[in-house]
Parts: sequence; structure tokens; C-alpha cells
Amino acid sequence: MNRRNFLNVTAATGAVLLMDNIIHESATALQGVKIEEVEKIVITVITDNYTDALRPHYKIARRPEGTKSPMDIILHAEHGLAYHVETVVNAESHSFLFDFGTDFQGIKRNIELLKIDLEKIEALILSHDHFDHQAAMVELLTDKKGDIFKGIPFYVGEQFFAGSYMRTSSDNFVSLLALKREDIEELDLVKIIEIKLPKQIVPGAYLIGKIDQVTDYEKIPPVFLTRRGDQLVQDDFIGEQAIVMNAKGKGLVVLSGCAHRGIVNTIRQAQKITGIEKVHAAIGGFHLTGAKPELILRTITDIKAIRPDYIVPFHCTGFEAITAFAREMPDQFILNTTGTRYIIN
Repeated sequence: MNRRNFLNVTAATGAVLLMDNIIHESATALQGVKIEEVEKIVITVITDNYTDALRPHYKIARRPEGTKSPMDIILHAEHGLAYHVETVVNAESHSFLFDFGTDFQGIKRNIELLKIDLEKIEALILSHDHFDHQAAMVELLTDKKGDIFKGIPFYVGEQFFAGSYMRTSSDNFVSLLALKREDIEELDLVKIIEIKLPKQIVPGAYLIGKIDQVTDYEKIPPVFLTRRGDQLVQDDFIGEQAIVMNAKGKGLVVLSGCAHRGIVNTIRQAQKITGIEKVHAAIGGFHLTGAKPELILRTITDIKAIRPDYIVPFHCTGFEAITAFAREMPDQFILNTTGTRYIIN
């Protein structure tokens, strides 16, 4: 479906879809998500903390390849995270952007080198409101405004615009550059949609909604704060979102931003809302950087029990946890690099 047809269909069916969403979200709270199978999933890591232009293809990971010059695969890496995700359902392709990284120029260059077609994007999502996931967003959307259709859905979780801060070692408070609603509205481009329950964003890809904290060890560090009224209180990341997809014949693919509420909790929530136990791949930030060794090992023990076919920890997972996953789960582990495409079909 081309862009013009997509817009026409959207306009013609808007009221029906709205009612369907209301019914669907009410049913979801009681019955979970009836998640359809996806014939093909392509997850492109637009940026991450690590890059390696010489790393070979490995299992489901396809590394960038230069076509005209070695500079074609010299990608920008940063303390940030951004994804492009494509699903193929009933032979039709759908795509969206999930998180937007930190540095606009670096993100823009990577999108162009990776040949990501923004005209085909059907939705925008932010996992949570920290700078390393959204600082480049407004400038990127401003620069690429002509490529993205007006009214594109922009999904955020509960209390997304409350504000985010970090307590420093000297007991000061540092803003994590919270994205303001007016920053988005002034673009005159997107439709902001705040969600609490699981929701389909494009065919075959779902936001998982609130992540229940069921483990006794995946605690949110007290350094993270948010604003409630006039007070700064510990952030519970109640609105942080992850993505779940159901790869045909293989199982769930869980895509995380930072997993502040716990990567084990995130995966279990995906299993709970879909009713599917089999996990094919868990990919993304696991927020274990700086964690004590015993917490890392408890996490790995529980991930082992879930038995994913692939485990791909990066961004905020941290060196110690990444190397521990590589050591403890060598058959499942994949080292991520910026620009890698994970192709599941």
C-alpha cells in the first residue's frame, strides 16, 4: 500500500478503528492479546553504544555492508538507542520507528546509510522519556517532515510527560531532558497517543502496556526521579514500553528499550499478555550496567529458564552483564553492533 492509499484508508475508517480500539483495549485487560503471526521481522538497530565495521554476519544478525565506499559502513555510535522495525503480515510490509537516540546528525547519517525509507513509516514510539532515547527526535522529525505523513501516530506510555531526573552522588538533581508535549505539538506532524494497555501499533507488532514487577530482585534504582505535582519522587517507570511480535512458527520476539522494570519482568509480561510461552529472541537494553554480580547472575538464571533461541543484550546492559550472557549462554548470545539487522523469517 502506498502512502496516498494508506492516508485515504485511514481517513475512511477512522471512526471504525476508534471504536475497535476502545473495544479491543477493554477486552485486553481481561483476556490478553490475540497476537497474529508475523511472516517476517526485520529489526534494524539505527544506533547503539557499540560499532564494529569488520564484524561478520552471525546467525540472524546481518551486518552493514558497503556498496560504494568503506565509509558506507562507518556508522555513528553513541550512548543512545534507536530502532527501525518492519513486519510482514499476509505478504504486506509495515514499519515503524522505536526510540530516536541522542545525536541528530549521527542518527540522520545512519538512517541515510542504512537506506531506511521514512515515507513508509506508519508509527512512532518512545519506550520512555530519557535523553538517550529521544534527544534527537524533534530535530529529526523537523528535518524529515516532508517524508513523514501528517497525523502519524506517536505512542507513549502512561505519565510520559511527567518529567525525568537523576539524583547525583552529591545529592543534586539533574534533568534527563524530558520531552515536553508542546515540543511535539509544535511540529504539527504527529498525533500523540498515550497508552496504558497492550496495543497493536502496526499489524504484527504490539506495545505490551504496563509491565508487572513479579521478580523480587529487579528493583528500580532510587537515583531515578520523576515529578508528581510539585514533588520529585522515585520514578516507577509505570509507562515504559516494550514491543512484542510473534514470529511464525518460532515464538515471541521481545524488543526492549531499557527495561527499567526488569528484562525478566518484561519478557514474562509479553508471555502473559499473549498467552505464548515460547520466546524466540529477546533483544535490546536490559539495564544491568553497574549491577552487582549476583543480580546479573540471577537475571541470567531466569533468562535461561525461559529458554530463548537468541539473546541480544546491548545499550544499557553494561559490559559486565553482556560478557556474562556471552559466557553463560554462548549458543544463544549475539553481540550487537550499530547498523545490525536482525532478520527473522
